[in-house]
Amino acid sequence: MRLLICGGAGFIGSHFARIRVREHGDEVIVLDKLTYAGRRENLRDIEGEPGFRFLHGAIEDREAVEEGIAAGGAGRPVDAIVNFAAETHVDRSITDPDAFVRTHCLGTNVLLEAALAHGLRHVQISTDEVYGSIESGTFTEDSPLAPSSPYSASKASADLLVRSYVHTHGLNASICRGSNNYGPNQYPEKLIPLMILNALHGDRLPVYGDGLQVRNWIYVTDFARAAGCVLEQGLPGEVYNAGGPDEEPNIEIVRRIVGQAGAGDELIEHVPDRLGHDRRYSLSSERVRALGWESRVRLEEGLAQTFSWYEENRWWWEPIRSGEYRRYYERQYGRALA
Repeated sequence: MRLLICGGAGFIGSHFARIRVREHGDEVIVLDKLTYAGRRENLRDIEGEPGFRFLHGAIEDREAVEEGIAAGGAGRPVDAIVNFAAETHVDRSITDPDAFVRTHCLGTNVLLEAALAHGLRHVQISTDEVYGSIESGTFTEDSPLAPSSPYSASKASADLLVRSYVHTHGLNASICRGSNNYGPNQYPEKLIPLMILNALHGDRLPVYGDGLQVRNWIYVTDFARAAGCVLEQGLPGEVYNAGGPDEEPNIEIVRRIVGQAGAGDELIEHVPDRLGHDRRYSLSSERVRALGWESRVRLEEGLAQTFSWYEENRWWWEPIRSGEYRRYYERQYGRALA
């Protein structure tokens, strides 16, 4: 296939691009505006692969999107757009919601208009957070949307835009919603890499509230392959949930990381809880399993692999930890990194 992968220099998008190039032989054009979390370093190992091309641009920029669609050359556009482009951190959406609305709503609308004009397939990458929190049981694709933060509300808005284009225009578009992704290359504002890097430095590990918020954890390559199944086999207008095989409270994830670092629980520091913090997420994945997908990596294995990756790839995270991230961390947690 010939794919325009939007947000392909980000955490999940870069893993998806790598899988499509190396395992499927696809021609891949990555369009990314390289915000703080979108990094060319995430694509370093596939930059020289045949059929790979990178374009610097934002999805809300119509000219950049048109250039990406035509970037494959040979007189024909790409076959599909896969939209990973997102502002992803709930904490940042609370302090700067404008960026989230601009990327998720305006940007998605630009992509949908382009897909409609060129007759392309569109796959929207979304999140379990659009459903809100669930005390017991599991969300299905038919569960009502009840987002709790500017992040999840703007992602839900993008999903509704996609469905409106399917209903109104007959656009060939599907939505893939993932649970909490983790793995290599994840920007360290997120729970797992934040805790790993703090533990490696002997710094305190800030845990929101009591830490008993439960998340459904999925290894990043498992979710990337679920998105691939939806791209290849998903039906127009359908939503496909891809949840991980393990649910775990945040505090237990932190304790596992502390143990892998050879440290003690004295490093754990409970801090005031996030505003509007959802208590539990859980996704049913039967619909995407019916397409032939299954998760391969259990939490214990994936967490060990992730910890080892950060230990062995200081070149990737040292520039982050020594740059703007330090100022963000101090604003967020009220103290400087060690």
